[in-house]
Amino acid sequence: MSTTAVEITPRAEADEPAPVLLTVEEAARCLRIGRTTCFALIRTGDLESLTIGGLRRVPADAPAAYLARRRAQQRAA
Repeated sequence: MSTTAVEITPRAEADEPAPVLLTVEEAARCLRIGRTTCFALIRTGDLESLTIGGLRRVPADAPAAYLARRRAQQRAA
């Protein structure tokens, strides 16, 4: 069985800085999950997010932090 590394942070355009906040859809794409599942993770507090005005945003490092917690939980089980 081979293991492939998956980049979980979105790429910025060549002349743009790396994003600090992601939309829920971008976070879902990073995690390779659906939008509804991503909102469920946010609702349960498993995936960090914040509201700016009426917009829900996910910090760019939150998908990686979520993945690290899940991996640690699986190793401990």
